[in-house]
Amino acid sequence: METENLIDVAYIAGLAKIELTAEEEARFTRDLNQVLGYVQQLNKWDVEGVEPMYHPLPVYDALRRDVPGESLPNAAAVQNAPQAQDGQFRVPKVVESAH
Repeated sequence: METENLIDVAYIAGLAKIELTAEEEARFTRDLNQVLGYVQQLNKWDVEGVEPMYHPLPVYDALRRDVPGESLPNAAAVQNAPQAQDGQFRVPKVVESAH
């Protein structure tokens, strides 16, 4: 499969609102297409009957089951907050717009 046109870096950069030089665009296109080419090689492997994993190694640090329990009272949750209003944490705005 030809890897030159697998990914449109300019389009993705536009979505992310990142300005790239022509040199950066060419380099990222080459690098990302190499990654996609490698991933396509993985499709050659027969994985029939292989159970999906959440992690490639066994997880030993799970100390307890994740079960719902009693919630912290709202007043206790916000008592040490630098700013609180109407029982909620008050934080500075960090996003100007969604566009």
